[in-house]
Amino acid sequence: ADVRLRRRRFILRKQRIEAAEKVAEKLFEAENAVDQAIIRAAELAASIPTARTEAGLSAVVGQDALDEVVKTLPALVAGRKALIETHNQLDRTKTEIGLREVAFGTPNGKPPAHAILRAVEEAA
Repeated sequence: ADVRLRRRRFILRKQRIEAAEKVAEKLFEAENAVDQAIIRAAELAASIPTARTEAGLSAVVGQDALDEVVKTLPALVAGRKALIETHNQLDRTKTEIGLREVAFGTPNGKPPAHAILRAVEEAA
């Protein structure tokens, strides 16, 4: 009975980890997408006066377009801030569901989840 209970706990934990990995992957994709959108919008904003200058056009040319693209930046940055808070909330949720010691791999240097899992499994 004790072995079955430990096995059941192991299976439930594995399912939680797999679910959390899927959410983490989508979170990292969303964070990257918003960062890319900010980069592209900023590049677009910079390209308008650059193109106007290179073409020798009046300063009024393209101003309306520049005004509009610049309006997107605060919204994108607010979205990025919200995703950071989502990240923090999910980290707290991870702890609540018993996965405090599990780190999910990211481009910022956290080790991949499978490496952590191996260490945890070996410790168990």
